[in-house]
Amino acid sequence: MHLQNLLLLFTTVLHLFTSTAALGVNYGAMADNLPSPAQVANFIKTQTIFDSVKLFDTNPDFLRAFANTGISVTVTIANGDIPALADTLSARRWVASNIKPFYPQTNIKYICVGNEVLFSNNQDLINNLIPAMRSLNNALVRDGFQKIKVTTAHALNIFQSRVIPSLARFRADHAQTFFLPLLQFHRETKTPFMINPYPYFEVKQKSLSFALYKLHRGVIDKHSGKLYTNMLDQLLDSTYSAMNAFGYGDVDIVIGEAGWPSQGDANDPFATMDNAISYNGNMIREILAGKGTPLMPNRRFETYIFALFNENLKPGPVAEKNWGLFWPNFAPVYNASVMRNGSQPAPTPAVPTGKQFCVPKLGVSDGQLQSNLDYACGNGVDCLPINLGGACFEPNNLRAHASFAMNSYYRTKGQTFNECNFGGTGQLTTVDPSYGNCHFL
Repeated sequence: MHLQNLLLLFTTVLHLFTSTAALGVNYGAMADNLPSPAQVANFIKTQTIFDSVKLFDTNPDFLRAFANTGISVTVTIANGDIPALADTLSARRWVASNIKPFYPQTNIKYICVGNEVLFSNNQDLINNLIPAMRSLNNALVRDGFQKIKVTTAHALNIFQSRVIPSLARFRADHAQTFFLPLLQFHRETKTPFMINPYPYFEVKQKSLSFALYKLHRGVIDKHSGKLYTNMLDQLLDSTYSAMNAFGYGDVDIVIGEAGWPSQGDANDPFATMDNAISYNGNMIREILAGKGTPLMPNRRFETYIFALFNENLKPGPVAEKNWGLFWPNFAPVYNASVMRNGSQPAPTPAVPTGKQFCVPKLGVSDGQLQSNLDYACGNGVDCLPINLGGACFEPNNLRAHASFAMNSYYRTKGQTFNECNFGGTGQLTTVDPSYGNCHFL
């Protein structure tokens, strides 16, 4: 028994040091203003550091767009389709229709069977998930597609207790009937356990700096003695501890979704541009550095940022529409340092200056922007820099010009919150919007 434990420990340690990292992005399409899939594929390949994408369906246009790009693709099966796919013939037909016509030209890496199924509390879906995963894996092997791996993504409602990371355990009501056979499947098929960890949904005001990787004295796990300097590491180690308690610490962990919204409702103080910049920038830097976590040192996590675009048709609060790194015209919502620059691609998040600037909130209409621009320029603001030939004329768009005028008004009229209100369309940020020869006051 002692020898078996040593062999398992050796295998786990070897795995931790040889796992590879990849940085991908979730490409959703709940919007009516997005560019074509071909344009998106070309943008990701030529302009960003992403080497993989995660799709939320098997749309043929999307799959064809990524053919011969070298970008690996994850496809997702809708939760409602899970029960039928537990049947062997149905799984074979699904692979024949959704995988065979596109692979290997499109480098399909994972099939994600459903999304956050346990969170749905639908017992029919939960009961059929692992049988569907096995049927699909068998269908892939039968057709010679062994390189395509089958997994499923979990929300972090999977824990019975997560007071401290080293003592985290899977929910007792699903531990033996769901998680144990699921982990057995992952080990047998060499597929990853995929999670969607979101510090944004966990954060409270007292832990905001901890969630955002900002200066923080850290949190000690009193059981393991490990020091945690950010919340994501806690969530990852909680997952590892729960898996390891079953003896499956060697199964790989993939981060299926990770991100932070850049705007929210008035009653959501955490969904802000500055917080999105801090979290995503620091998180991406840590992932690419491959530092691992206190319980998984030097382990590299394949990670998919959520999300590529702001999606204007997503239901729910304002934050749901504002997870994107890019606008539909490919302009960055903010600098997350994911653009190719020909040199070191590791992100260096924008550093707050301490000085505050007034800019329009995301989603402000052109009519509102024009009204703000007219008001500021008509009330003593020097708007010559945004006129033709001025240092801030380019980019020649309404949002850029309104940002300059609104900030100048705020700066010259007393720099109080009211001077940046603009009928509720302005917001203060500590990130300097200056660029090139255009300097904001």
